[in-house]
Amino acid sequence: MSIKFRLTLMSFLQFFVWGAWLITIATYFFTNNLGSGVQFGAIFSTLALSSLFMPAIAGIIADKWLNAEKLYGILHILYGLILFYVPQVNDADTLYYVIFAAMICYMPTISLSNSIAYTILKNNKFDVIKDFPPIRVWGTIGFIVAMWITNLSGSKANSNQFIIAGVMAIVLGIYSFTLPKCPPEKAISKNASLIEQLGLNAFRLFSKYKMALFFIFSMFLGAALQLTNMYGDTFLDDFKKDPDYGPDSFVVKYSTIIMSISQISETLFILTIPFFLKRFGIKKVMLFSMLAWVLRFGLFSYGNPEEGLWMIILSCIVYGMAFDFFNISGSLFVETNTSPQIRSSAQGLFMMMTNGVGAYLGSKLSGYMIDKYYLLPNGDKDWHGIWLAFAMYAFIIAILFMVFFKHKHDPGAIRNTHPEPVLPVD
Repeated sequence: MSIKFRLTLMSFLQFFVWGAWLITIATYFFTNNLGSGVQFGAIFSTLALSSLFMPAIAGIIADKWLNAEKLYGILHILYGLILFYVPQVNDADTLYYVIFAAMICYMPTISLSNSIAYTILKNNKFDVIKDFPPIRVWGTIGFIVAMWITNLSGSKANSNQFIIAGVMAIVLGIYSFTLPKCPPEKAISKNASLIEQLGLNAFRLFSKYKMALFFIFSMFLGAALQLTNMYGDTFLDDFKKDPDYGPDSFVVKYSTIIMSISQISETLFILTIPFFLKRFGIKKVMLFSMLAWVLRFGLFSYGNPEEGLWMIILSCIVYGMAFDFFNISGSLFVETNTSPQIRSSAQGLFMMMTNGVGAYLGSKLSGYMIDKYYLLPNGDKDWHGIWLAFAMYAFIIAILFMVFFKHKHDPGAIRNTHPEPVLPVD
């Protein structure tokens, strides 16, 4: 098998084992009366909590001590085994710790998969700017396939979704041991400082104005992504309470499939990233992402299953730009603006700021805001007001980013270099 195909298979499975349950765990939780909304919020926040420390720790281990592909395989096997235990859990408190353990194993594999792909591509003289996005797009396809399998197999409200994910996670873990070796960049010198010995060099990136701002705004966008993951499927499912639509509405019955349009859109926008990065540069690409988040939330605010269905569909299409132009472009920006010795650590730091700090703040603050300001007298959520508030949040972040993130794009600065392509920097 070719190198690109092997990395494509890794990318497909990487997000398949997450997509099988991430969007439908809320339906499973509430259908089986496992606990309250507050308890579910705590369970979902484990994605963020684990991202606060595990991606950085895993990146340090891969940079200093253990081959990245081996660490990646071990984590996926452990993740799969933990998911097998979920069907045995019958209460929210226990489920919290089980999902937390699963996320401790899974969340660092996202940034590790990027580091592994970049390393293997460069070692084989490929250009990561051009060749990585078509590989990464298959991760999104894997997420879509998993969502559809869960929905169409009738597993949306039962524990089979975790078994599906667990089996494939173990398959991926075993497969990763067959990938080309990705050893640590170099051994730790005996004369190295304590910071170097602990692998904390990547945190020095915060001392650089542009990188510090990049990570801060990554945190803010990470909060926006969490809002979509937490409330998207629940928002569509809540239309069953409206007498104008009811539980037999297509949008209600196939909410997961409709939400998967967002991932289908990703597959298209990922392929445009090389063009947009070279044409517009990282600042404008990330600004496009922020404005796309404004549209994503704004369209949800006014959408409904009938005359407003086009708004829901368009919102899902816009999501592709909102997600990809931030996540994938941001990952490439980190990859091409850090030294080889700290790249896995830097990817872990990017992951920590987005899926860790940002996601945690997004889940906690949005839950507080909704409970305090956007609950109707009957206890239902005021989705129109909620999505408008989220849209305003994204718009404010976009304005601040445009003003404070100083970057002058040089179209000629990006070229097909090997093995170290470089994005334009000031």
